Amino acid sequence: MSNSTNPGGLSRRTFMTGSVSAAAAMPLIATSTKAAEPPTAKAAEPRDLSTISMRINKQAYNLALDNRTSLLDALRDHVGLAGTKKGCDHGQCGACTVLVDGKRVLSCLSFAVMNQGREVTTVEGLASANGELHPVQQAFVDHDAFQCGYCTPGQIMSAIGCIDEGHAGSDNDIREYMSGNLCRCAAYPNIVAAIIQARDEIRRA
Repeated sequence: MSNSTNPGGLSRRTFMTGSVSAAAAMPLIATSTKAAEPPTAKAAEPRDLSTISMRINKQAYNLALDNRTSLLDALRDHVGLAGTKKGCDHGQCGACTVLVDGKRVLSCLSFAVMNQGREVTTVEGLASANGELHPVQQAFVDHDAFQCGYCTPGQIMSAIGCIDEGHAGSDNDIREYMSGNLCRCAAYPNIVAAIIQARDEIRRA
């Protein structure tokens, strides 16, 4: 096509060449623009590890744990303190009871990350350095307050909490405030007797 029939002077060949060149340049422009954008922060994943510092039985621990790790699993699987038992793993039996800052806690229902900077006491941390048993431990032995022994660590930790909280004033109080700790061997009368003995000894100390 001649310029005489195309007043603008733009031939079909020129138009097509320009269009193809512009189309080829578009990905380069888009790539350049995308590269200039600042990277977005990566969202935290549930499986990411968190560093947790806590004191367990008066010893400092720094643990790298999955955010979903329970305090129970941290104690048993990562610290090696297997005295705290995994019973139902649903907070219904009390076998996993520990003390956190002196308060009773069901460790299967508490995430380890929730206990950052706290003081955790397990059954392994009760006896004195010379091997003398805690008054509650000794009372459980004296009154034969266990049968198979699986629930005993949780019973002992809960009994200490019960006494410290002032809920061991009577047999009925002890039964009420120890009701979250189950004994499948049904040693409940012996447990109550042991708590009364330990309560009186602690008061005299």
